[in-house]
Amino acid sequence: MKVIKRDGSTVSYDRNKIKRAIQKANAEVEPAEKVSDETIEYIISCIETKNRSRMLVEDIQDIIEQKLMDEKKFVLAKRYIIYRYSRELIRRANTTDDSILSLIQNRNKDVMEENSNKNATVASTQRDLIAGEVSKDLTKRILLPEKISKAHEEGILHFHDADYFLQPIFNCCLINIGDMLDNGTVMNGKLIESPKSFQVACTVMTQVIAAVASSQYGGQSVDVRHLGKYLRKSYNKFKTKMTAEYGDTVSEETIENMVRDRLNDELRSGVQTIQYQINTLMTTNGQSPFVTLFLNLDKDDEYLKENAMIVEEILRQRLEGIKNEKGVYITPAFPKLIYVLDEHNCLKGGEYDYITELAVKCSAKRLYPDYISAKKMRENYEGNVFSCMGCRSFLTPWKDENGQYKFEGRFNQGVVSLNLPQIGILADGDEEKFWDLLEERLDLCYEALMCRHNALMGVTSDVSPVHWQYGAIARLPKGEPIDKLLLDGYSTLSLGYIGLYEVTKLMKGCSHTEPTGQEFALRVMNRLRAATDQWKAETGIGFGLYGSPAESLCYRFARIDLERFGSIPDITDKGYYTNSYHVDVRENIDAFSKFRFESQFQKISSGGAISYVEIPNMRNNLDALAEVVRFIYDNIQYAEFNTKSDYCHECGYDGEILINDDNEWECPQCGNKDHAKMNVTRRTCGYLGENFWNVGKTKEIKARVLHL
Repeated sequence: MKVIKRDGSTVSYDRNKIKRAIQKANAEVEPAEKVSDETIEYIISCIETKNRSRMLVEDIQDIIEQKLMDEKKFVLAKRYIIYRYSRELIRRANTTDDSILSLIQNRNKDVMEENSNKNATVASTQRDLIAGEVSKDLTKRILLPEKISKAHEEGILHFHDADYFLQPIFNCCLINIGDMLDNGTVMNGKLIESPKSFQVACTVMTQVIAAVASSQYGGQSVDVRHLGKYLRKSYNKFKTKMTAEYGDTVSEETIENMVRDRLNDELRSGVQTIQYQINTLMTTNGQSPFVTLFLNLDKDDEYLKENAMIVEEILRQRLEGIKNEKGVYITPAFPKLIYVLDEHNCLKGGEYDYITELAVKCSAKRLYPDYISAKKMRENYEGNVFSCMGCRSFLTPWKDENGQYKFEGRFNQGVVSLNLPQIGILADGDEEKFWDLLEERLDLCYEALMCRHNALMGVTSDVSPVHWQYGAIARLPKGEPIDKLLLDGYSTLSLGYIGLYEVTKLMKGCSHTEPTGQEFALRVMNRLRAATDQWKAETGIGFGLYGSPAESLCYRFARIDLERFGSIPDITDKGYYTNSYHVDVRENIDAFSKFRFESQFQKISSGGAISYVEIPNMRNNLDALAEVVRFIYDNIQYAEFNTKSDYCHECGYDGEILINDDNEWECPQCGNKDHAKMNVTRRTCGYLGENFWNVGKTKEIKARVLHL
């Protein structure tokens, strides 16, 4: 029998839940008013003998009350009714008042600091954050099973993006921008035809990016190689026009030079349009579009020469930066850049090495692009090279009805992450207990992920026409459910994980970089991967194991466990857990060894993986940086760099940001104290990402929450 809950979701019938509810009421009445275990079994059998395939949870509770009355257990029936009513009150209680008011009054630090890309003091952004608080409240009290909400609160798992769960939208995607440009699209009810030039194609692409970002909550990725044909269209247009005007008066070489000059102008303008539009547009999520540009020079691409020009210009403009309100060139937050290393550009004498050399300079100054090895990716994904989604999760290979691999136009339904160190703390070195706990918690994660999936089932294409009707994901008819795109591995659900280093240290007394620890860590990773493979085989839904880059989650799990279990050396005392499979930053390991070691986990964690190394003084260390890039191509699928240099976006100062006498970060050059306008990349806690600061934290707290 299936039970239909109050929120409309369907769960399997569980007689133990009924028994526990009656027993709780039984425990609160005098002995004469109690019912026996036999009577409880009789009441449950009355429900089961109805032989219904589906029942409303309210109908079940009505039967229980009626049977208690028939047994003349009026006091007990009253206690059960009170219990039922109190549960209903808990579900209906509003817990958002204080969080919303504190947000409006700029006192809700947890929400304000959760996403550094959002300015929580701006009214338009506050609207999104307020809606998020309501969504989290309803998700916790009503939409999720009680045990999942409880597991989230206790740090057993993390139900990501609960602030958007109330709406029928998904996480992240690879936009099918090629289809939208080639075949046109519709936005805001207006037809957008296929562009006739590169400049217009760039404009259309940014408008698509903004529209897509407003109807999903995660990042998106765009493969810029689809722009190559439009750069050629512009070239042909200029060539035809100038030949017609000047063909009889100037040489063919002169015409070609004129055409190239005009084309280069359009190239610069088009790329500038992408950069400025993305950084100045504001989506309904209260931030700039969270978008990644995929820079892949595919040797089989018909427009390879044009795309080489486009990628080179994107890197040049990123290297230059974008001006802030003071007129100082700064590093823009978006778009993120991913650069693909292949045989012809891996700094081994290839034709496009000059573009990679530019990418290295860009990484040294702007920390982007990230790097993907085409060689390693082909090994891990059936010979394919494709972008991760904006949230850095990867899709699994999938073939269409013609047997062709397809990646663009696919998406991620949502993420649930597992707290591995907490299992290690509870197991206390007992491996049998560890594996039993892991299985229990994997079952919880599966149920939580299925909540994600079920929330999208039955949604129609009308909820986001740009996604479902006009090409970003599909071209479904109006009113058609999106269900087929949630099944058969077309889209993915992601199982994240935090703290492989810590759980290994707890269970084996050593790091996972040591032989004994490595053997255990690989067993843990392989079990996680086997779980996702098993779920996929049983349901047909595309599950993936995902090394999430959610740095704030590393802090949240550690904080919860510190409060619950106290200070544990090298575990909870640090204030953070190590992300996914990463090597702890305090280990004495060089960049090459770190990448080589972590690459074995990337292959297992094929639903999402990224590794990073910190290279000091990168701007004056280009040769070393180039050597690491060369190493990436042969050894690891996905990598990025960090550096120890601080940076002030207000004045461009590139040195150490200091803590003044008032315990505030302050730029020694311009005196800037607005921490949203500076990066402080010295890592006393070991985190290697980008930081944005709020005023008022003490030195001690700064050192503990650097990973926020």
